Amino acid sequence: MRKFKDTLPLAAGIVYFRHRINMEKTVYIGMSADLVHPGHLNVITTGKKLGRVIIGLLTDEAIASYKRVPYLSYEQRKIIIENIAGVSEVVAQHTLDYTANLQKIKPDYVVHGDDWRTGVQQATRQKVIDTLKGWGGELVEVPYTGGISSTSIQKALKEAGTTPENRLKRLKRILAVKPCMRVLEAHNGLSGLIVENTSFTNDKGSVNEFDAIWISSLTDSMMKGKPDIEAVDITSRLQTLHDILEVTTKPLIFDGDTGGKTEHFVFTVRSLERLGVSAIIIEDKIGLKRNSLLEDQSTQEQETIDAFCEKIKAGKKSCVTKDFMIIARIESLILGKTVDDAITRAKAYIKAGVDGIMIHSKSNDGTEVLQFAKQYGQLENKAPLVAVPTTYNDISWQQLQDAGFNIVVYANHLLRSAYPSMLATAQSILQHDRSKEAEEKLISVNELLKLIPKNYDPS
Repeated sequence: MRKFKDTLPLAAGIVYFRHRINMEKTVYIGMSADLVHPGHLNVITTGKKLGRVIIGLLTDEAIASYKRVPYLSYEQRKIIIENIAGVSEVVAQHTLDYTANLQKIKPDYVVHGDDWRTGVQQATRQKVIDTLKGWGGELVEVPYTGGISSTSIQKALKEAGTTPENRLKRLKRILAVKPCMRVLEAHNGLSGLIVENTSFTNDKGSVNEFDAIWISSLTDSMMKGKPDIEAVDITSRLQTLHDILEVTTKPLIFDGDTGGKTEHFVFTVRSLERLGVSAIIIEDKIGLKRNSLLEDQSTQEQETIDAFCEKIKAGKKSCVTKDFMIIARIESLILGKTVDDAITRAKAYIKAGVDGIMIHSKSNDGTEVLQFAKQYGQLENKAPLVAVPTTYNDISWQQLQDAGFNIVVYANHLLRSAYPSMLATAQSILQHDRSKEAEEKLISVNELLKLIPKNYDPS
């Protein structure tokens, strides 16, 4: 028997086909889809039963606005979702807010898991409901798929670790997506775990976390009881680096002091790049190093622009990949020179091929740093801009982002917080001739062991 539409004249068949298309309901599903799991497939399957499924795939920037930067890029995620059965079309959703896409598509249904009734997307959910009322659309919520979540998958990935190649690329990936990164110092494996796992959910429901780890020469030296004068050689510092690499997955930025002699610097670059470190920051001073935050800088001398540019060029030439970054730390303000001098150096270093500029200052109010950022923002050619607000600590991360900074480094705070606590504990034990009084400020032994899961399950 022939099908009904096969008996129609050609023109009538076209009208019938168009009628079928016009009658088909439209379904909109917004998702990140960085780590696709059965919960996502369940939502898509539900949508397919209701009509033609359009996926509103959140862009990298949209995801990064409320949680970590996705592992996969938008284009990679788009390819995956386009090839899932039941998906008719994938469009970009540029914000967490669905409104713009909904107003354009006017879907009959929006399908989503019911887990967004609380948390960061609660307000988004209500706005979807209000928007759909404009044309009689309906929100369909799918029961949350128990036993699996993106969060649990991410935790498993962290425990599994990462490869040097993936870690190396991660810093540039984050910089391409987020307007400004937060970076915190770590000085051993345990402090590395703190940077890796600490997060804070703000009053808007967005999750803030540190994007990368800073390996400080100051804290490396202090941990070994030595002065911050490049007394700890690169081989010894690499051991600290190995300890942190073994237990973390976030990108690392290495404080390289002056970088040493140009002939030695190229080997440092290769060693760090091979290990999966994302960047090194070197300062434009010469001679015996003296910490930049000390009052007396009379013995310090700034490298000539030409000589420092040659070091940058040699370092870049030695790079094996395009992912490793060399960032120039400008010491002009530390040495009492002008903002204009710092800008002149920034332009020269960028021309030499540097991948970022760090402007350093020991000013308590940060005025000169903000002035530099304002002039820097007017340059035709720019690289990512780095701030280290150790002394001007009343300026917030948001203010620095608004000023044009792309990376904010909290360079020594974990070690500085650890020392007073350890000293107080030592004094308490001596004072009371026992440890009981100190216990209330300590983590319990049981909790300490739980920090490292393998203590309980070595398999």
